[in-house]
Amino acid sequence: MASLPPYKVDFLKSSIEGGVLKFGTFELKSKRISPYFFNAGLFYTGSLIQSIANAFAHTIIDAADLEFDVIFGPAYKGIPLAVQTVARLSVLDPKKYSSLCYTFDRKEVKDHGEGGSFVGAPLKGKKVLIVDDVVTDGAAKREAIEKIRKAGGIVVGIVVAVDRMERLSEASGLSGIGALRKEYGLPILAILTLDEIIDGMKGLGLSVSEDDIKKVEEYRAKYKADS
Repeated sequence: MASLPPYKVDFLKSSIEGGVLKFGTFELKSKRISPYFFNAGLFYTGSLIQSIANAFAHTIIDAADLEFDVIFGPAYKGIPLAVQTVARLSVLDPKKYSSLCYTFDRKEVKDHGEGGSFVGAPLKGKKVLIVDDVVTDGAAKREAIEKIRKAGGIVVGIVVAVDRMERLSEASGLSGIGALRKEYGLPILAILTLDEIIDGMKGLGLSVSEDDIKKVEEYRAKYKADS
């Protein structure tokens, strides 16, 4: 784990100790039974918010070639992630990010007051970076991309908290992230991959049982994507 940046180590520790990354038996949208589950909606305390905001911000900063004007958070879990990431980036590099904006979408178009499908900065002509928790089959990210493009924005990349690294189906060698990369040609980054999670479970001295580690490793061996 010495090769992992401190922000990744802190994020993994916070996720496990805060109960955000859970181990047990979980049925996924794909109907697979997973021995682990990541729920970004549980980052609701001050210390956990700081951890995930810092991790997203540093992941973005590490990708030095990402140029963007707006961070977009898909409703609902992406909303606080976008706000927190903008705030953290403006602290870490105020010269570059003090004017950075955020936007999120509404699940239902508002037909009164200011109206519209979005809250936050206008997207027309802007370079937009999407942040969210995970990619499963990629449907939610495709919807976000199309909404942004329809509003005149230019999607330049996606950053998620966790890359599960598992193939979409028995017939496909691609993960949800791999399929999106192939379809849109966009950079898609993750704070942590499943490989990094497993290494951390083994090397950080966290309260994770040997049985949990074994089950996650077996799951990876069975479902890991080619890309």
